[in-house]
Formats: sequence, structure tokens, C-alpha cells
Amino acid sequence: MAARSPVRYLAPAALVVTFLAVIVVLATFDGDGSDPGDRTRETTAQPAAPSRRTYVVRQGDTLVSIAERFGLTQERLIALNPGIDAQALQPGTRLKLRP
Repeated sequence: MAARSPVRYLAPAALVVTFLAVIVVLATFDGDGSDPGDRTRETTAQPAAPSRRTYVVRQGDTLVSIAERFGLTQERLIALNPGIDAQALQPGTRLKLRP
């Protein structure tokens, strides 16, 4: 009986190493293009001023979550969109974010 070559373990080992390398790279990626080692910037999320005029409602959105995302109050969002029913917000509904 011939001895089995240890080379047959190289391909699975290379696959595992590659997978782990991808996981490490993804874990260190912030998504904003900055250097992952640069932690001097402020890490608390500030609501963005509405630079967009409208927003299309997605599944799971609420008026409160949309208002917080764009730095508005729920009351302001309702005032910009008269007739909107906060309890019956439907995906696909276009909301005004500013006049």
C-alpha cells in the first residue's frame, strides 16, 4: 500500500487561510474609506442635515426612524407631508424631507 502524500491537504488549508483573511479584512473595514487604524475622528453618529428633498419609505421604516435618520422631528416630518398616516406608512411612499 502506497503512503498518502501530505500535498493533498494543501488545497483545503489554502481555502481556510483565504477565508480567514477575507474575514479579517471585512472586520477591519469601516465602509467610509478611512484608514481602519485612524480612530481620531468622532465615532458618535450625528443625524445628517437633509440634503435630499425626498425619501422613499422602505419596509420596517417608521416616521420616528426616518425623522431621526435625517435630523428632523416627527412633527416636522408630518408638517412637510400633510395627510400622511404614521400608523399606515407603506413601503414605496415618497416623503418630503424639506420644503
